[in-house]
Amino acid sequence: MSVIDILTALYFRVLNVWPDQPKHPDRDRFVLSKGHTACALYVTLAKRGFIPEEEISTFLQPHSRLNGHPNCNKVPGVETNTGPLGHGLPVAVGMAKAAKLSGAGYHTYVVTGDGEMQEGSNWEAIMAAAQFKLDNLTLIIDHNRFQQGAALAETNDLAPLRPKLEAFGWEVTEIDGNNMGEIVPALERRGSGPHCIVAHTNKGHGISFMQDRVEWHHKVPSKEQYEIALAELSEAL
Repeated sequence: MSVIDILTALYFRVLNVWPDQPKHPDRDRFVLSKGHTACALYVTLAKRGFIPEEEISTFLQPHSRLNGHPNCNKVPGVETNTGPLGHGLPVAVGMAKAAKLSGAGYHTYVVTGDGEMQEGSNWEAIMAAAQFKLDNLTLIIDHNRFQQGAALAETNDLAPLRPKLEAFGWEVTEIDGNNMGEIVPALERRGSGPHCIVAHTNKGHGISFMQDRVEWHHKVPSKEQYEIALAELSEAL
């Protein structure tokens, strides 16, 4: 729920992609580095026309291609396999650098979690992106303040993130990551180097008993809880 607004903005406003040609060479690249939010990506891909909407009900079922982490060999629209945290941003830097080397015009976007930013591989990638002046790269950090088992502040608190990215030579925008009016302009911004969006979001956004509760990092709602959540989201619309 913290990332779904960002995914919606990307796939329905920002990304140049063609569901009937998922490997079109001119497509923009999107990497979901926080691969454990795969279900949100699958729903977005289905609504955009990459996969059938009825297939969503097979999520995590035996023999389903909709695994708990996205698989580029099975699901159209998935650019690279992710799951082990700290891998997606380095891959995205490689994609953006490849575009520079080949003269391609596509833009690369990558979403990481804030807990995931504790991985050292991300900061090596951040250094490389600044060195290569990758103005065709946008990093979105889903800053919902929680990771599995605890709040970010209780583990290895990286906040505030903005000055750290700026110290590495990145341009940084801070937004309300659950507000479409702020998400879209930030995603469409272009500068002279790599751009990071620190998206302040809420885990379980819009659902009273889920929001900002660490146990909902992986908890599955009951039928009754699902119905309450759906009613609350419908009322908000």
